[in-house]
Amino acid sequence: MRPVRVPSTGGGSPSPRRDTVPRNRLSPPPLTVSIGPVTVTRPARLTGAALAAVLALVPFVWILRDLAALGSPEDLFRHWVGDRFRLGHARSATTLLDPLLCLAAAGTALAALRSRHAAAALAATGAVTLAVRLPGLWSHGTGPLVTALAETALGAGLLLTALTGRRPPAGPDEPVPTRPRPGPAAAAGVLLAVAALVLLAREIDRATGLGLRLAVDRYTGGRSVLGPALGVPPGWLAAVLVALHLTAAVSAFAAARHTRPLGLLAGGLLLGTGLAELARLARLHLHHDGVVYVRAPELDVPALATALFCALAGAAVLALLAGRGAPDAAPAPRPAATPPPPYPRPPGW
Repeated sequence: MRPVRVPSTGGGSPSPRRDTVPRNRLSPPPLTVSIGPVTVTRPARLTGAALAAVLALVPFVWILRDLAALGSPEDLFRHWVGDRFRLGHARSATTLLDPLLCLAAAGTALAALRSRHAAAALAATGAVTLAVRLPGLWSHGTGPLVTALAETALGAGLLLTALTGRRPPAGPDEPVPTRPRPGPAAAAGVLLAVAALVLLAREIDRATGLGLRLAVDRYTGGRSVLGPALGVPPGWLAAVLVALHLTAAVSAFAAARHTRPLGLLAGGLLLGTGLAELARLARLHLHHDGVVYVRAPELDVPALATALFCALAGAAVLALLAGRGAPDAAPAPRPAATPPPPYPRPPGW
């Protein structure tokens, strides 16, 4: 049998049949929405580390100023937890949030220097800093206003660096951020979700007991809210923490690749605020510092239970998410491609 020649449609010599499926190496890299499965370029990592280091330095300078004004770390800590007896006329400009943000920014700087998977840490620290420093933009003092402007600019810079400095993996062999293990991630998600609901219920209870003007000042930092120069309005801070805990909980339930840095930041803030409230209640009811009350203060059982739960939940979230993530499953082997028929076809094909 003679081979049959297939006429070419282009007028030239016929060509062998080609596979119509495009190759992966010739297709453009897919657009990524999540910052989890991507890596960060080296210039972006260095830029993010520099921004995070400066962001950690700003509250550290204010803490040194408060130490010089108050005289001892013990007095400063007592001022942070709300115990202002025997402090004279000295006033702290910082709150407990400032050392927590300082530690978070320092950890982010180290993560950016050590790992190419620091996009989630840069974005989480930048977003939280930007959120808590926004009320400081309408502050009356020059120093707090300049500090708020600097920290919001640095937070926005971290967000921009995390978004613009990302790139997809160069190949299938390049490591990507691992997902958290399902069991610890689900447990951490439950704790963060419950903590968010508890904080939300407490804030609603406090806000409804105030008048309209006092409730607005609680969220905007009006004249009726007295606090340190760098203090965040309590209602605004509660709203930011609730949003952070809920976001981290949803990320943990989905076992997203950016769960660990976001959850560690939420757990650290949860632990710090819980311990501070426990310290305040303990000094108020157990050690009066020589203050004679006409009537002893009653124990706030809901506040004590909330503070104890926040401290324990924050420590548990840190322990659950601090371990290594689950390794990705090995990709399934591709089926062998069927070779095209030879041309010209031999007799009897």
